[in-house]
Amino acid sequence: MDFEWVAIALGDVTWITLAFILGFLARLINLPPLVGFLATGFVLNYLGATSGVTLQKLADLGITLLLFTVGLKLNLKVLIRPQVWSVTLLHISLIIAIFGTLIFSLAVLGVPIFSELDLKLSILLAFALSFSSTVFVVKTLEDQGEMRSLHGRISIGILVMQDLAAVIFLAVAAGKSPSAWALLLFLVFPLRPLLHYMLQKTGHGELLILYGLVLALGGAELFEFGGVKDDIGALVMGVLISTHPKATEIAKSMLGFKDLFLLGFFLTIGMSGQLTVEALIIGILLVPFIFIKSALFFTLLTGFKLRARTALLSSLNLLNYSEFGLIVAAIGVSQGWINAEWLTIIAIALSLSFVVAASLNNIDDKLYLQFRTFWMKFQRRERLDDDLVLDTHGATIAIFGMGRVGSGAYEKMRQRHGETVVGVDFDSYIVKRHQSKGRKVLHGDPSDADFWEKIEKDHSIELVMLALPNLKANLDALEQLRQISFPGRIAATARFKDEVNLLKEAGATAVFDIYTEAGVGFANHVEINTDTNYI
Repeated sequence: MDFEWVAIALGDVTWITLAFILGFLARLINLPPLVGFLATGFVLNYLGATSGVTLQKLADLGITLLLFTVGLKLNLKVLIRPQVWSVTLLHISLIIAIFGTLIFSLAVLGVPIFSELDLKLSILLAFALSFSSTVFVVKTLEDQGEMRSLHGRISIGILVMQDLAAVIFLAVAAGKSPSAWALLLFLVFPLRPLLHYMLQKTGHGELLILYGLVLALGGAELFEFGGVKDDIGALVMGVLISTHPKATEIAKSMLGFKDLFLLGFFLTIGMSGQLTVEALIIGILLVPFIFIKSALFFTLLTGFKLRARTALLSSLNLLNYSEFGLIVAAIGVSQGWINAEWLTIIAIALSLSFVVAASLNNIDDKLYLQFRTFWMKFQRRERLDDDLVLDTHGATIAIFGMGRVGSGAYEKMRQRHGETVVGVDFDSYIVKRHQSKGRKVLHGDPSDADFWEKIEKDHSIELVMLALPNLKANLDALEQLRQISFPGRIAATARFKDEVNLLKEAGATAVFDIYTEAGVGFANHVEINTDTNYI
């Protein structure tokens, strides 16, 4: 046994333990645990600790697996929408112009740290600050169960376009171009049927997880060998198998690994530079500028025909700085362009932007509902076909979430009550699949205040069944029902026993514990469908 590795591991275990404690405290005050992880990095930085080998490897693996899972849920058609590529390019250009002017003005005024910057370096820092964090946004959307919602898909599409711009910049900054072997990377696309075949044959256990790791890490290494950023390789491999029916299953099976490895990423942010009072002040002063970024996103998205609510939720998702800023700062420091203190400044601004964004994303629907009159001033009359307010066409039973549980519930309720049952899902691709089978399934968001206001006026829905992907999504829908004083019955699904009481306290009249009730349903099925005498 290599005792040097044991010593490294023990050191990192101490940091991870502290991360757990602070993450737990963050959860107690209704903030995402990642806020506690970020705080851990700064505490360790203040104490003079440095990132260990194990911790850095966790961070690198976490980002690679994150990009792979993003690829699993990415539809390339989203990237060609004007709401994605046009908004991304316009936003980056406007932020560079605004932030670059402000930074250069501070440099001209001789403000400490800024005074060493010329116009070119001011533009460089503005470019770094124009990006939003892929890690943070994907984690937030997954926690809220909104990865496949329209605002989630728009946000992810913008982030992917930003990542492509980042790859181009890194290649130019490093003075590198893809190697001659890079052309061979196109050969991975004809391999798609083989990748699908192997995925189908891996089963549902540990081999499935291992296959996911092989694709993610192997794709990263392959693209790195070709002179292309490794994370793009993980993303491409995810996209190649994203259309397979087991893509969702492999994403879920790797969720724990990804979250564990991302812990290293959040810890290393706070440990990326030496803390000083001056850096702390400037980092804090940079935080309010994320609202300029978000306001520009909102204005551009509504200008491209998105509803005010969709534009607001997308803008709140992107209300943060990106880890890419640290990469740019590191390049600037290594080239001798800027002071090393900029690493700490950007790390502070990045971390605090996560705290602000996490807090506002927790109440995004409340923010829309409370200030809806103001947001609606920006909404255009002409809107996109997949971003209209849902009309249930007089249905009396609405089932939200058309996954396996929701689909089963839909079929049973339709057998009993006929065509008065409607299914609702915010994933347009799931909706199309159900519609192709003749089911009455509509595209909509259960936490949409505009939809519930319409329901309140129509008074047609008598029973709402919530089969949404997680507790947060169910609670958001229940909050909207409470806002309109919904008089009908509300049933919700729970995955864990401690969720049952939370859902009932939030207004559910009946809660179905999926795993407990599955056994009861199995027993009933056996009794009904077999004639065996057990006595």
